[in-house]
Amino acid sequence: MKRIAAFLVMSAFVVFFTGYSAEKTPKKAPNFSLKTADGTVIDLSRLKGKTVVVNFWATWCGPCRAEIPAFLEVYAKYKSKGLEIVGISLDQGGWSEITPFVKKFNIVYPVVIGDDKIAKQYGGIDAIPATFIIDKTGLIVNQHVGSLKKEDLENLIKGIL
Repeated sequence: MKRIAAFLVMSAFVVFFTGYSAEKTPKKAPNFSLKTADGTVIDLSRLKGKTVVVNFWATWCGPCRAEIPAFLEVYAKYKSKGLEIVGISLDQGGWSEITPFVKKFNIVYPVVIGDDKIAKQYGGIDAIPATFIIDKTGLIVNQHVGSLKKEDLENLIKGIL
């Protein structure tokens, strides 16, 4: 019993500090239509033809904060090549929490507010950050739990841009 508990603790440690990527059989990404702070509707189905990174995060999440600069660099570098990033905040305080954070970190990709429904559609988000890579046809081709470094994010998208 102690070995199982130790294994579970070590597994959680590895996921928290190194992240976890999974390449499963691609499945259709669940569609969503969510609004940004300025009321713009982000509809995933309208992004077909682009490589889309869907990132579940929250303002209070340390690993989420740590990966934002990498996401911004990758977005700036690959947006003209067909990359779109959508940040889905799971903050419960609404735009009053999220908007100042987005401004402070200069987040230029669309940020929307998610809820339990969208999290469940994506398989249940048990930990954040959680990132889904969606190809140009709308299939989830990769997913990653944990903070991503710039190189790791680039490696996940380069082959499908």
